Amino acid sequence: MHTDVLIIGAGPTGLALALDLARHGAAALVVERGTELFPGSRGKGLQPRTLEVLHDFGVLDRVRAVAEHYPPNLIWRDGEPQDEHRMYDPTEPSEAEPYTEVLMLPQWRTQQVLYGRLRELGGEVAFGRELVGLAQDEEGVTAEFATGGPVRARYVVAADGGRSTVRRLLGIGMTGETVDPDPMLVADVRVDGLDREHWHVFRSEEGLLAICPLGGTEDFQLVAQFPQGTAVDLTVEGLRRVVAARSHLAAEQVTELRWISEFRPRAALADRFRAGRVFLAGDAAHVHSPAGGQGLNTSVQDAYNLGWKLAAVLAGRADEALLDSYEEERRANAAAMLELSTRVHRGEERRGRATQQLGLGYRESMLSVETRSDLPADALRAGDRAPDGRRGGTRLFDAFRGPHWTLLTVGTDTPLPAVTAPVVRIPAYEAYGTGVFMVRPDGYLGWAGATADGLAAYVGRQGLLVR
Repeated sequence: MHTDVLIIGAGPTGLALALDLARHGAAALVVERGTELFPGSRGKGLQPRTLEVLHDFGVLDRVRAVAEHYPPNLIWRDGEPQDEHRMYDPTEPSEAEPYTEVLMLPQWRTQQVLYGRLRELGGEVAFGRELVGLAQDEEGVTAEFATGGPVRARYVVAADGGRSTVRRLLGIGMTGETVDPDPMLVADVRVDGLDREHWHVFRSEEGLLAICPLGGTEDFQLVAQFPQGTAVDLTVEGLRRVVAARSHLAAEQVTELRWISEFRPRAALADRFRAGRVFLAGDAAHVHSPAGGQGLNTSVQDAYNLGWKLAAVLAGRADEALLDSYEEERRANAAAMLELSTRVHRGEERRGRATQQLGLGYRESMLSVETRSDLPADALRAGDRAPDGRRGGTRLFDAFRGPHWTLLTVGTDTPLPAVTAPVVRIPAYEAYGTGVFMVRPDGYLGWAGATADGLAAYVGRQGLLVR
């Protein structure tokens, strides 16, 4: 079997990448070792920048229909509620940043939404395909599986998680640290006797227990921490004993165990995000502490960054050198998010503006060309996220939506080169100032100038110039 892109793993990273490639008309095959999509809640927080990506994918309304707001924490001691506090520092939405609230949705349901959209676009997942071998040459990559025939692809993307088989086969190491040596248990359960308006936190001598209602479901996510060296019991009986020992709930009030796992918080970054025609994305490239809700979101950003680049190269619109920008851009951002997750885990930073991922960008990228000088310190620059807004009857996020570049002029009628990308002209707008901006398919400014001088050379390199 042959395909343009073979994606190993059908988690949020693999599904988001496959969906993005499908929008671009690129042929991609997703293979998954399991017999179904991952069933647990693991990554349950959707950050504002990810909501913008979901808007672009055309599924934000579906997510909002089932997601919930993060409830306040309710602290319990000796069977009595003590006080409430918010986990996240709120940020007011604005015209430029319309989504500033973190939404709660269990990972399995986020995957369902992405998978549903992928199937609408003609994509599919091949389940029960366990990768056992990879061999690449100048023309492509051959993947071997435990069952079924080999697959030949021009490129392969590893989206197969923190214990990535692809990363092991490539011999790529990971550098990191144990964030917390104490083992933790996470489970999806049904519980009687707790309201769904709070994230219930129980503090006792036995250790931390937190039980959070999962938006869009009848489930709660349960997290318990244990002393270093503890052999964690992953049975329903063991879980009930923990709940009875650490809270006022009786063991039988845990009525159902739907999924359970053990982990030790760690932070690790792959030494490389690319080896020839194979790319690492998501947890295969970076492993986070769950604190701060950065792992799934950083993973979706990987896919969003890589998808349009692979599609442009596969279609012959861009030179293969464009793919070098993936590691340059995403590895630096992943490293920053790992540091942030660790600080949040250790109580050194609050969840707020930094964890929303709206401020992340690529100013130092080979793809970012800023032609203006003497800009104010707070000015929008090439490499920054392109703000939303409504001007002249145009909503910018709707104009940007889709797999295309967008040529945007703000408050200027400067002559423009002929491009294959849509051209949007709006009046002056404080979020942009005035000028000419080339907006990448992933919503970042690739080129910025006071006029269009020099723009033709840039769009020519991206295969967008009408000759």
